Amino acid sequence: MRDSNANVASVATSAASHSHESEASSVGSSPEQMRAAMADYVAALHRAYLDQGAHLTPGERAELPLVLAGEFSVLAVGTRHLHIVATTAPLPRPAGSEIEISAQDRDLTWTLRFFDATVLPELGILDETNGADALGVRRALGITDVVYHVSLAPGSGLSAHHAQHAGTGLANGHASSVRDYDGMRAWAPTRIELIDEFAAAQRLGLTTAARLLAHEISPHDGDVAAATDAVTLRRAVLASLKPPASP
Repeated sequence: MRDSNANVASVATSAASHSHESEASSVGSSPEQMRAAMADYVAALHRAYLDQGAHLTPGERAELPLVLAGEFSVLAVGTRHLHIVATTAPLPRPAGSEIEISAQDRDLTWTLRFFDATVLPELGILDETNGADALGVRRALGITDVVYHVSLAPGSGLSAHHAQHAGTGLANGHASSVRDYDGMRAWAPTRIELIDEFAAAQRLGLTTAARLLAHEISPHDGDVAAATDAVTLRRAVLASLKPPASP
């Protein structure tokens, strides 16, 4: 069965990687101001995603994972880093001190929820001194059905520019992965089940499983064996399945 979500786009950003912190929204320190700033950031990210998707053909736009999902949850998770995780997994209603904010933009409807160690104690034991632990955050949340996961390093601003950059990058990454997996299925119809499992493993960030499945799909390809990251691996598998040019 086809993996309708195609992939998860994981974006890690740092304060040093952007020179537009002067454009950052003025965010106060109260919980209400922080929640409002995050809601604005997520809305701007989704607006940029849809705006970028408008440049695609109608068929390609319809296959973008967020558009396919339609309705989803966005979890803002505070650890040492700030994680923004979109998921279609069903979640229980907010309890206790949990807060949610609902919003909509064109074909997308989402509910923004907030988590930190006071709400979810498991987040307090994550060690992110050497970088964001995206998988650890998702394990603590207990979710695997992830459409995107954005990680913001300490000091990163919630500016409109930053959100636009992230949303545009997510749309481009999603569109590229959709095309790649569709190409694999078209060129290797007898291996569709393996390709779907490979797509799911990449979407969930299951690195070892993705590598094993890539080897099953293309067992004798040197570029597949040498790939060092998810995007390179995906493109190597695609290239290995491409039919030879006609003489």
